[in-house]
Amino acid sequence: MPKQKITKEMVIDAAFELARSGGMEQVKVKNIAEKLGCSVQPVYSYCQNMKGLRSDVAAQAKRFIQKYITSHIDQNDLFCSTGQAYVQIAKDEPHLFRIFIFQERNCISSLDEFYRQEASPHIAGKIADTLDIRMENAQWLHLNMLIYTIGIGTIFSVASPGIPAKEIYLQQEQAYQAFLKAAQARNENQENKRDKYEGKNFSNL
Repeated sequence: MPKQKITKEMVIDAAFELARSGGMEQVKVKNIAEKLGCSVQPVYSYCQNMKGLRSDVAAQAKRFIQKYITSHIDQNDLFCSTGQAYVQIAKDEPHLFRIFIFQERNCISSLDEFYRQEASPHIAGKIADTLDIRMENAQWLHLNMLIYTIGIGTIFSVASPGIPAKEIYLQQEQAYQAFLKAAQARNENQENKRDKYEGKNFSNL
């Protein structure tokens, strides 16, 4: 029987599965060769730069998580279900979640840039329509909940023996209500200022 040809995709997939089951520290040439059932020679041909391979694994982990989040979103409760999906994958795939969290983000020097890179743009629009608030306030609310959810998801993924998911969801809901109240207050203040400005201009006519 001819030997199986080892491709770059096979090496990345094997490395991904190792990272998924044991963390990025398991992504080693010897472990990949063992998983593929081959010698280290073909693996080395694709792994001259382990940093590059780990970057490929991190990119695959990000795609996996994004696909997971999308498949677990309830369109009737888009905002809250997205937060719960992040927490659920932190529980179901703790190693991948940590890889996703600690993945290097390039070209980010502000939270605004982080938000544009990490968030799905249609979610803020949906929040704005549902809550009847300005887009900027919907984005502010979404950013704060994204930061909070990633933070609490990280705690959830590293806690041992583990925090009950129900407790995490309750904490999420309390944070959401607090941020929601603040976003609505921001929106109301902006609307009041606009009305006052328009009223002043109208009286000068």
